[in-house]
Amino acid sequence: MKRLAIASLVLVCAAPLLAQEKSASDGIAEYRAMLADGNPAELFEAKGEALWKQKRGPRNASLEACDLGQGPGVVKGVFVTLPRHFRDTGRVQDLESRLLTCMETLQGFNAAEIARTPFGKGEQANLTALATWIAAESRGMRFALPQAHPQERRMYAIGERAFFYRGGPHDFSCASCHGEEGKRIRLQDLPQLTRNPGDGVGFAAWPAYRVSNGQMWSMQLRLNDCFRQQRFPYPGFGSDLTIALSTYMGVNAKGAESVAPAIKR
Repeated sequence: MKRLAIASLVLVCAAPLLAQEKSASDGIAEYRAMLADGNPAELFEAKGEALWKQKRGPRNASLEACDLGQGPGVVKGVFVTLPRHFRDTGRVQDLESRLLTCMETLQGFNAAEIARTPFGKGEQANLTALATWIAAESRGMRFALPQAHPQERRMYAIGERAFFYRGGPHDFSCASCHGEEGKRIRLQDLPQLTRNPGDGVGFAAWPAYRVSNGQMWSMQLRLNDCFRQQRFPYPGFGSDLTIALSTYMGVNAKGAESVAPAIKR
């Protein structure tokens, strides 16, 4: 009886510890699952679809003739193939920089002016909404970025070097947080973004709604914030560096199911 009592006492004392161990990762997953039922990203999706069809800008035109890589007007399935090379610009472009090209060539907007606009303001807010809707049109599809063009392979190589480049006052890189399994910050598991195939937690989840600040974050904004945390200068919107990083992560995510637009802490 004495041994049984001691064993019971050990189990009772251990129970809170086991609950704490579970709550570190599973608790956040449960929290996300509850939020996902009413993801505010749906509001941005609706806005983006309306903007795609609306005649706007100096030329009073819609974006329905925009070629995102699968032909003019094709939206479904394009998100999981970007960034990619575009013949008309001679550049590898991600979704946001490609949309910016279409807003300039089709609608007459000033692309350079929009690129200088802070995230969440003016046409930048519209650009994020457009990207959110287009990403949603590929939800559940598998990532398969092309690497046939020399420029696409070059961007992957540059992105890989940038991902592992250490610097800044803290001497860390993208890989410092996302280059190993089991990394965690603020009780949140960090996705491993160097392996292939990747998963849908990292690259495949953006654009995403950030609950912590009530904002919709595009991949360009997410990368911008990573540079802030590294204490590096902010990259230019749609710069070759950000597109190279996206190419590297996107190619590594081959086979991952797109869950964008997701919901994040």
